[in-house]
Amino acid sequence: MLKQDPGRILVVVTRRIGDVLLTVPLVRSLKSAWPSARIGMLVFRGTEGVLAGNPDLDDVIVVPASQPAVETLRLARRLWRRYDLAISTSPSDRPTLYAWLAGRRRIGVMAAGAKHAWKRALLHATVPFDDLDTHTVVLNLWLADLLGLPRRFDVPMGRAEEDERRVEGLFPEFRKARFAVLHLFPKFTYKMWDPIQWRELAAWLKAKGIAVVLSGSSDPQELLYVNESADLLGRHAGDLHPLNLAGKLSFSQLALLLEGATLYVGPDTVTTHLAAAVGAPTVALFGPSNPVKWGPWPKGCDADPSPYRFRGTQVAGNVALVQGAGHCVPCLQEGCARHEGSESVCLQMLSAGTVIKATENLLAGTRTPA
Repeated sequence: MLKQDPGRILVVVTRRIGDVLLTVPLVRSLKSAWPSARIGMLVFRGTEGVLAGNPDLDDVIVVPASQPAVETLRLARRLWRRYDLAISTSPSDRPTLYAWLAGRRRIGVMAAGAKHAWKRALLHATVPFDDLDTHTVVLNLWLADLLGLPRRFDVPMGRAEEDERRVEGLFPEFRKARFAVLHLFPKFTYKMWDPIQWRELAAWLKAKGIAVVLSGSSDPQELLYVNESADLLGRHAGDLHPLNLAGKLSFSQLALLLEGATLYVGPDTVTTHLAAAVGAPTVALFGPSNPVKWGPWPKGCDADPSPYRFRGTQVAGNVALVQGAGHCVPCLQEGCARHEGSESVCLQMLSAGTVIKATENLLAGTRTPA
């Protein structure tokens, strides 16, 4: 497809922060094949933190999720044919247009159907969009296949000396302690687990001699929830005293913490993907979401098209994916009321006992029955 190795490459990922992280293996594949290429990513504001210090990236272009027409024109002038190769990882209009603006050669993910024909015409080659049976990591790597490049599945994380100092300053024993990182708050209510079950899990961890560390972003709503939860955990689990690090760590610092964790437990969120990527024993709590498409990618995994089945609690590498019960699971909807702010009964009814059993099996190196 390319007559010569590209000198400049742009990868467009204008989606959520988890999508950005799951595109990193594609970037790693590009850099491994073309080490002298300068690679940039174009992402939405608020998602760029997960790319900080990435050794394969030379530039990160950040754009707002919505912007005035004048700003769009400025961006268009900035991008116009600046790159030898531009790659869109989504079939949506906007990333396809960005790729068309930026690249002298363009490839991307594209949905079938006549209504998408105009977008296919903007790209030189495409791979089909599969939103059901292929994991997002593998779908992105189809673009590497299209270019004839070997696949790389790893997720490199940048690391600075200040990261070590920061984590040690907040948690001096993190290199020696047995600890579990619990991520209580997903961005959307429909991915949330019941607080009472979190308390039971925390009490079990305490009984096992495993310290509890809470993670979370600096978002005000998330900070409030985690702070209140830390107080509740302390009151209902005796002298548990969880270490609350919500809002105190960058992504690279969080990755360092997770690398040393005895265990991580969290819902379908970017922190869960990060824990899996760095090799932490990870318990992922899934309800409506499709695990085949969105299950946390285990470290060292090279499965195709996905390491997960559609239904059932299961183990893949360093990840135990615990799925809520019910004949409708996974429904692929945003909660029982079909909006981001609604609860998912399958997750609310998921017991701490089920999660603890999966955790025991994961740490023992056995597989959880479906």
